[in-house]
Amino acid sequence: MKHDGACKNDETGSQQSTPIKNKKKKLKILVLTHHFSPDVGGIETNSEILADAFSKYGADVHVLTWTKFANADNFSFKVIRNPGIGTLLKEHRWADVIFENNPSLRLSWINFFIRKPHVIAVNTWINRIKGGKGWRDKLKNLWFRRADYVIAVSDAIRRKEWPKAVVIENPYNDVLFKKNNFDDNRKLFVFLGRLVSDKGADQAIKAVSMLIKKNSIDPDCLHLTIIGDGAERKKLIRLREELGLYGAIQFTGILKGEALVKCLNEHQFILVPSIWEEPYGNVVLEGMACGCIPIASNGGGMPEAVGNAGYIFQRNNLEDMVAVMEAALNDKDKMQLFRNNAIEHLKDHLSDLVSKKYFDLILAAAS
Repeated sequence: MKHDGACKNDETGSQQSTPIKNKKKKLKILVLTHHFSPDVGGIETNSEILADAFSKYGADVHVLTWTKFANADNFSFKVIRNPGIGTLLKEHRWADVIFENNPSLRLSWINFFIRKPHVIAVNTWINRIKGGKGWRDKLKNLWFRRADYVIAVSDAIRRKEWPKAVVIENPYNDVLFKKNNFDDNRKLFVFLGRLVSDKGADQAIKAVSMLIKKNSIDPDCLHLTIIGDGAERKKLIRLREELGLYGAIQFTGILKGEALVKCLNEHQFILVPSIWEEPYGNVVLEGMACGCIPIASNGGGMPEAVGNAGYIFQRNNLEDMVAVMEAALNDKDKMQLFRNNAIEHLKDHLSDLVSKKYFDLILAAAS
C-alpha cells in the first residue's frame, strides 16, 4: 500500500459513492477531530456533516474529540470525548479506516504503530501564528507521507501545504441555511465570526463609519449586525461608541440554528474582512445560501469560497474595502448577477455531494 499522500484516482468526483449497507460487514470509520460540537467553527461543522453522511451511507462511525460536553449527544454516530490512551488504542483497533479531519497527532499517533488505512483532510495552514513552522508543524507534514490520501479544502491549502493533495472544497449545511426572505426587505450588512483580531470585525465597523461620513448618511439608516462572540467584544463595543455608531451597529452574540438563518436572511451583504489569510471561508457559503452577497478579503482560499458570486477586496486595506462596499450599494445589476451565480456556485458545495467525494476516498483507502 502506497503511503505518500498521492491520489490513487485523480477522477475522484467521477464515481458515485457505493452504499455499503447491503454488505455483510459495515465499514468502521474512526473520525478524529480536535474540536467538535458544541464548539463552533468550520472544522467542527464539517466534522459533523461528514460523520453524519458516512453514517447514512451505511458505515459504522465513531468520532474521537477533545471537546468536552456534559449533556447527552444526539447524533447518528457515536461520539467519544476526551479519550484516554486506553480508549485511543481500543478505537484505533476497532476501526477499518482512520479519517483525520485536520491533523491531530494527539488523537492519531497510535496509528503510527497500528498502520490502519488513513485519510487526512487539511482544513487550515500548518504553521505557527506568526507564519513559521515549528517542530509540531514539520511533524504533521511528515505525517502526511503515511496517509493513503490527503485532502485539501482549498487549492490555496494544497499549494502551500501538500501539492499532492486532492482538493475538495468545503460543504455547508444546505438543510439549515436557506433563503427565506425577499431581497427588498433586507438590512444592509452582517458580520458572522469569532470576535478576535484576525477576523477583522473592527475593520467592518470602521468601514461603516467611513461609508457614512463619505456619503453623509444618517447612521440610523446604514445598519451592520455583528454575530458572534470572543475576546474582542468589549473593545468592539467601545469602538462603536467612539465612532458614534450606536444606532448603526448591533451585537447579537452567538446565534445558532434557525435563529442564525433568520438573522442572515435579514441582510443584503455579508462582510468577511479577515486580516489573516483564511484557508477557505465557510461563512461565505452560509451567508450566500441565505441570500447575502459576500464582500470578502482576498487572502488564502477566500476567493475560492466566493467564486463568481461576490465581491473581493484587498486584505487589510480599509480604503479598498469601503470602495467595494460603496460600489456594491450602487450596482443593482451586479447584485442580481451575483445572486444568480450563487445558485450554481452553491450546487458544488451541497453537503451530500461533498461528503460523497470524501467517502469515495475513504472507501478507496480501505480497499
